[in-house]
Formats: sequence, structure tokens, C-alpha cells
Amino acid sequence: MLNRPAVGLPFRLVLTMAAACGLAAASIYYNQPMLAGIAASFGTSSASVVAIPTITQAGFAAGLVLLAPLGDRFERRRLCTMLALFLALTLFIAGVTQSFSTLMVASLLIGIFATLAQQIVPLAAHLAEAGSRSRVVGLVMSGLLLGVLVGRVIAGAVAQAFGWRMMFIIGSASMIAVAAAIRALLPQSPPQHLLGFRELLCSLWPIAREEPVLRHAAAVGAFAYAGFGLFWSTLAIYLSGPPFGLGPAVSGLFGLVGIVGALAAPLAGRLADRENSRAALRAGLLSLSSAFVVFAQFGGSILGLIAGVVLLDFGVQMVQVTNQSAIFGLRPDARSRINTIYMATYFVGGTLGSTAASVAWKLGQWPMVCSVGLACSLVALAIHLGAGPSQLRSRVERASRSS
Repeated sequence: MLNRPAVGLPFRLVLTMAAACGLAAASIYYNQPMLAGIAASFGTSSASVVAIPTITQAGFAAGLVLLAPLGDRFERRRLCTMLALFLALTLFIAGVTQSFSTLMVASLLIGIFATLAQQIVPLAAHLAEAGSRSRVVGLVMSGLLLGVLVGRVIAGAVAQAFGWRMMFIIGSASMIAVAAAIRALLPQSPPQHLLGFRELLCSLWPIAREEPVLRHAAAVGAFAYAGFGLFWSTLAIYLSGPPFGLGPAVSGLFGLVGIVGALAAPLAGRLADRENSRAALRAGLLSLSSAFVVFAQFGGSILGLIAGVVLLDFGVQMVQVTNQSAIFGLRPDARSRINTIYMATYFVGGTLGSTAASVAWKLGQWPMVCSVGLACSLVALAIHLGAGPSQLRSRVERASRSS
């Protein structure tokens, strides 16, 4: 096992990592507002083209399992540079291909290589000093969130003005710039292990079994993200019906309201650095639960929905940053694999939430969606409150001191 001491991070380096995370994450969502244009270009049906976002998300899930653990095995600056270049190549192929099947393959690869973002987050935790680790993670997560929220909006505007292909070309150019910035600014980060690929994957289960803090964070995060996915999967349908009668463009603009959630990430980081991580997590879960109460009571108005979205995104980001700050203090030599376990569970929670959305809508439309979302939030809160706070806190503190 190879170790390196944590080092202080210049602010411009933190901003570089935040921007890299945001651009990598945004690449997953470029295709969503451009599906109609893609269908028209290839003369394919709407039913066929909607598979593009699905296969992109499937690629991201595969990349979490297959690529994210590699950060513990390979020098991270080189690994991140290569992933950025591969992502640039696949985005370029998506923008120039004349074959729909090639676009589908490129979409799968875009999802896989977009897990670059999940290499950078643990790298930021690895490079930061112990006393500022949570704050650094919070700032980097702010960049990731902004990429997710703004990516769809920019893609829609670019596609409308210049065509959908141009967005993929711009995305490709941005990732080349990211690769250059990573290569120029990030310090070298030697591997933590010399395990083979199979050994890395096989070590995931023992790590999960041996770390109660990780299991706790993963369970809380999964239920929180399930509620988040539930809401966003049904918002467009809800807005299209009475009393609103609004189109998909308006539902997309609600994503911009979620930028407020980006402000929660640095706040959560500061609270965690001040040893108030449980308070930050509890505040996030209460905000998440309150969002669904607001949706249920005041969701018949645009202002009510806006207020709920602010609470929802704020809560999810508080939960995410606080959880990741806790797990990155557990095993400095296994941060990439720990992040793999956490994010895979988190992603499963979001997928289940999106699946539950259709069932909830069929059973009781908006009131049922709000009820199920509130139930997910309350389950996450119950897991948090019943986790044995003193034991978990002491475990995290011991891990932080050892790092």
C-alpha cells in the first residue's frame, strides 16, 4: 500500500476540479432536451430516440462499478486526464456520426467516461487537508450540481440556435480543455494499492461489510435520492395537466431554481468541518421532508412548487456533501472504492425512485407522489436518527485523525 500526505489546495485548483466535475456531469444530460432534433435528423421514432438518455444512464452505472475503483490503483492525474480525453472523443463522435446505432454506442460510452466526476470528488478529498476536507468536497460538489442543472438548459439553447450536433462538439471541446487543465494544474497522486482489477472489484463487498459509517451513509443517501428522483420524474407530467397546462420547456426551467441547492454544498462542508456533520445531515433531511409537505399543500401554484424545489435541492445537497465528507474520512487508501460503493447505492436509490414515480402517479397522481416522496425522506431520517450517533461519530473522528 502506498500513501501520500494530504496537502493544502489553492483555490484555483479547487475551482478547476469543480469545473471539471460540472462539465463531466453535464455531458450525461446534453441529450435530454435535444431528442426531438435527433429523431428528426435520423428519421427515427420518438420511441426509439428516448432510449438515448436511458443508455447514457446505463453507461454511467457501468462506469461507477468498472472505472470508479481504479482511482485507488492508478495515478489519479493521469487517469483523470485519460478519462477526459476519452469523453471528449465520444462526444465528438456523437456530434458527427451519421448512424443512429453509432450514436447509441457513443451515448453508452459518454455515460461510462462521464464517471470522471466520480474520480475527481475522492481526489479532492485525498488532496485536501483534514481540517478543510469537507469544505473542499462541498465546493467541488457545487460544481457537479451546477453542471447537472445547467447542462440541460445550455444544451436546449445551443440546439435551438445551432442544431443538436453543435452541442456535442462544444462539449467535446470543453472536455479537451478540462484534460489540459487537469494535466497542468493537478499534482501527481500516486496509487494507494497495487491490486489487480479483479482484486479491486472483489474488495468492494468486504469494505462495505466492515464500515458501518459507509453503510449508514449509503442507506440514507439512497432513500433521499429516491425522493429526489420521484419528484423530477413526475414534474413535467404534473405541469402539463390542470391547473397549469405548461409544456416541457417550463419544467426544464425549474432546474434553474435548483441552483439554490448548489449553495448548500459549501454550507454543508463548513458545518462538517466544524464537527457539526450530524446537524448538517439532520437539517438536510428535514429540508427534504419539508419539501414534500410544501408540494402537497401548495403544489397547486407555481410559487409553491418553486419553494418546494428550493427545499428539495437544498436538502439533497446537504445530505450528499455531509455523507461524502464522512465516508472519505474512513480509509484514505480506499477512497475511490468507498465512493464507488456509496454512489452505486445512491444511484440505485434514484433509479428506484424514478420507477416508483410511475406507479405512484397511476395510483393517486400528485398527492400520491408527494406521499411516497415524504415516506422516502422520513425513512432516510429514521435511519439517520437510529444509527448510533456517538459510535458513528467516534469512528469518523478516529478515521479522520488517521488520515
